Amino acid sequence: MTTASELRSGKTHRDENFPVASWIIHRRHRALILAFYNFVRTADDIADHATLGERDKLAYLDLLEAELLGQGDSQPEAVNLRRALAERAMPPRHALDVLTAFRMDVTKLRYENWDEVIHYCRYSAMPVGRFMLDVHGESTSTWAASDALCAGLQINNHLQDCAKDYKDLNRVYLPLDALAAAGAYVEDLGKERAPAPLLQCLHSLAVRTGTLLDESKSLSAEVRDFRLGLEISVIQSFADRIVRLLKLRDPLSQRVHLGPLELLAYSAGGMAGEMARRAVGRRPVSNPAAGA
Repeated sequence: MTTASELRSGKTHRDENFPVASWIIHRRHRALILAFYNFVRTADDIADHATLGERDKLAYLDLLEAELLGQGDSQPEAVNLRRALAERAMPPRHALDVLTAFRMDVTKLRYENWDEVIHYCRYSAMPVGRFMLDVHGESTSTWAASDALCAGLQINNHLQDCAKDYKDLNRVYLPLDALAAAGAYVEDLGKERAPAPLLQCLHSLAVRTGTLLDESKSLSAEVRDFRLGLEISVIQSFADRIVRLLKLRDPLSQRVHLGPLELLAYSAGGMAGEMARRAVGRRPVSNPAAGA
């Protein structure tokens, strides 16, 4: 069997919509975060692979899980993450959750409603935020706001890439009931421009995603680690800007990603806002603890 590494798309942490183990994060955490990222990226690339069949994809995902749990040493990303977690005495629970999402990507091509999309986010996105919080020793009381932010980021990505996901993978994350309510069709995603009903659906989903992001705004204030708070503020600023674009633009024909200058500007704005907040000592808005 080919190693999972050989199936990578070539995408790295520098190609994501949000910072991964950036210079903001203390260097003592970066090796572990990158090990987690490389494991997740490898699994994601397997699930999205253009030529692998469903059975082979699931076999590779099972192999990554087995080796993460100590059953073999043939897959570098699994072995590296296993060792990095062991150094911190951290369990692999969040990486295992993400594998659940990638198995869903292999076997599930449509989502009936918003609740199904959020269920997918519970495994595809929320574990990433929870992992970052655990790395920094933060309380699980921060999970509720983190889950909202991570779900918002994930759905932003679904909306940005809805046409590509449909054309390349026949995968549609837009809730089918939302499409039907707007009078839109899945096949509309293959067009050069979104017809009016599809655009209405996309904009309404962006509004709903914006509500999720509003629920996450207390997160940077809830975490104790200063650097992590800065990173969260940067990510929040990116997400807020993207959802504003998605509320107004057509992702089938218009740009809904941030360019390099925008990334720089929103990074600076996010960090400045968080530093000002901490300087004046504003208290965090209380969120209920998330479930495990």
